[in-house]
Amino acid sequence: MQSPQSTESNLLPLVPAYDSILGLMPYQTGKPVEELTREYGVSDVVKLASNENPLGCSPHVTLAITEQLGELARYPDGNGYYLKQALADVNDVNVEQITLGNGSSDLLYILASSFAGSDDAIIYSQYAFIIYPMLAKMQGATGIEIPASRFGHDLKAMSQAVADNPNTKMVFIANPNNPTGTQLAHEELRAFVASVPRSVLVVLDEAYIEYSPESNNRALLDEFDNVIIVRTFSKAYGLAGLRVGYALSSVPVADLLNRIRQPFNVSRVALAAAAAALADQDFIEESRLNNQEQMRWLEKQFDALGLGFIKSHANFIMVEIEVEMEDITAASIHQALLEQGVIVRPLEGYGLPNWLRITIGVAEDNMRLIDTLRSILTDDL
Repeated sequence: MQSPQSTESNLLPLVPAYDSILGLMPYQTGKPVEELTREYGVSDVVKLASNENPLGCSPHVTLAITEQLGELARYPDGNGYYLKQALADVNDVNVEQITLGNGSSDLLYILASSFAGSDDAIIYSQYAFIIYPMLAKMQGATGIEIPASRFGHDLKAMSQAVADNPNTKMVFIANPNNPTGTQLAHEELRAFVASVPRSVLVVLDEAYIEYSPESNNRALLDEFDNVIIVRTFSKAYGLAGLRVGYALSSVPVADLLNRIRQPFNVSRVALAAAAAALADQDFIEESRLNNQEQMRWLEKQFDALGLGFIKSHANFIMVEIEVEMEDITAASIHQALLEQGVIVRPLEGYGLPNWLRITIGVAEDNMRLIDTLRSILTDDL
């Protein structure tokens, strides 16, 4: 059998639809526990990198999943009837205003595919979710990054950017913001939405809303038909492994999104699990309280270690590694933590090379983090 030759002459003349796709780098996920175990032989691993719920998920979810195991040969309900009904009740919207997705990232892709083209501009903030500039490149659109203000969104500058770029089609706003944890006030957001043309879609990414209920901007949907709110079951609800999210919008926007999305983009297991998770708001309250308590404890520990941090309204905290020794950097601290079985998220890819993003865990995990971090800093100093 003749082996194929790996020469350019044998390559098909394939080119991407847009040159900007060539500039894309694959999305870097948080390091899996299994990968760390393979690399360093560490069996007792604490993962505080991907903003997952350290309490897991509601016990009602397990029962709902079990009930679906005998039906895995059947396609899911492509319309997600029961989950949509539950979401409509919780969010006080019509079912026709809801679009389901394979996680919130799926919905962001659907939004960009539905509304942005190569002649359009997409606006987002510096130090915001790294998916936003990726979406612009995927669509061949012009990505416009607005400098952050105190690590958060500068809405006045973003409004001016919309005015300066009449081809703007979409604006992405994460609230609370990932990875910085900053929060925008209702009045600020409403003023921003009111300032832009109705032809510009304002996408509010509320992935962490359950940890910060005061960030809920559902009321904007009643006033502005160009607002889209995207949420997920991957964070507080603890269903990151199942991939399910949803968008709330005007009926015309939802109608377009549902034309674009894949017909079975949410599995039957995920649909059942999400409905069960949504019904257990006591678990969400428990998760929020654990997050608040452990956030305060970690802030005190970082203060004691002389490490700066940004006040966060989500389930993670961004910590600055700024020590007066050349060999101590965020990268070196990250590596040392990995070698001792603690996974956090470096932020060099966000343009924040001196910072680490740390998910808020349960007390035991957080104590392990601080003890390990203290040991590393003490040894290096």
